[in-house]
Amino acid sequence: MPTVREDLQATLDARRDLGPEYEAALVESFADRLDATIAARVQAELHRQVPFSGRTRRTGPPLVSLALGSMGIGIPLTAIAATTTGLVGLAVTWIAIAVINVAAAMAYMRRP
Repeated sequence: MPTVREDLQATLDARRDLGPEYEAALVESFADRLDATIAARVQAELHRQVPFSGRTRRTGPPLVSLALGSMGIGIPLTAIAATTTGLVGLAVTWIAIAVINVAAAMAYMRRP
């Protein structure tokens, strides 16, 4: 399975070969593969965690709020990154959003 870096490089190479008219399809395809990679990593981390017994109550912001907030900020950031820096800026933007969400989810799951 290719790494995220290899996948991004392949997407950039394809964009260079196919031209800008395929950029939207390439970005969508890369985003789907990135989502699948992140989901797999989160699932793997969840399987390594001790099952939650329900005896302790977790405090802090629910992860749903974080996810919705990320989508809310992701939409304008996508528009800005796509128009100013193209595919690379778009990829960097969504990778950063994904990393923040995964880190927050992992920190939230580790708390007793």
